[in-house]
Amino acid sequence: MTAPAPVPAPARRAALALIALALTALPARALDWTASERTVHYAIDGSTGMALYRSIGANGPVVSLRRAIALTEYELLWGRDYVPDGTACRLAEVRPFLTITYRLPRPRAALDGGTQAKWSTFIAGITAHEHVHGALMRGMVDDIIGETLGLVVTDDPGCQKIRAEVERRVIAAHARYKAKNRAFEQSEMAPGGNVQRLVLGLVK
Repeated sequence: MTAPAPVPAPARRAALALIALALTALPARALDWTASERTVHYAIDGSTGMALYRSIGANGPVVSLRRAIALTEYELLWGRDYVPDGTACRLAEVRPFLTITYRLPRPRAALDGGTQAKWSTFIAGITAHEHVHGALMRGMVDDIIGETLGLVVTDDPGCQKIRAEVERRVIAAHARYKAKNRAFEQSEMAPGGNVQRLVLGLVK
């Protein structure tokens, strides 16, 4: 997320849903996976950089009761195959389904040459910023796979204890993701940071 000056603190909405699928006797593996990504735009108006920025402040996505320049959201669903192994239970396969949505501003009307050049630099930088958030989300999924795939819990023939342990590891991975995401935002949004430079380049 990137927010208009004065730059508000970042917020990020996240959703985790765990789905346990039917048991199958498969070797522990994670299928090759790819996140589904899409970009949606909200319209802004203005013929100067300042006017465009003010329109962002009036029309940007609302996060924690404040307007943002851009927002990256995700939905994460899982397919997991738990397999009884004697008196133990093993997580034999995981299948992540990650959808990332980038929400970015787009001028409603064509811009003149000077303003268009400034806008192109601004939106390219903001888009790159949001894509880092997307990369961190994909990294979280890889972290969860690494922490859970092949997990074996003893004395769990009904595959109940293992689900609680998987959930614990998912929560821990999500906390690590949030810490990395927060550190990135703080660096980017700090005075003199990348986002502030992008804004100044647009409005001055």
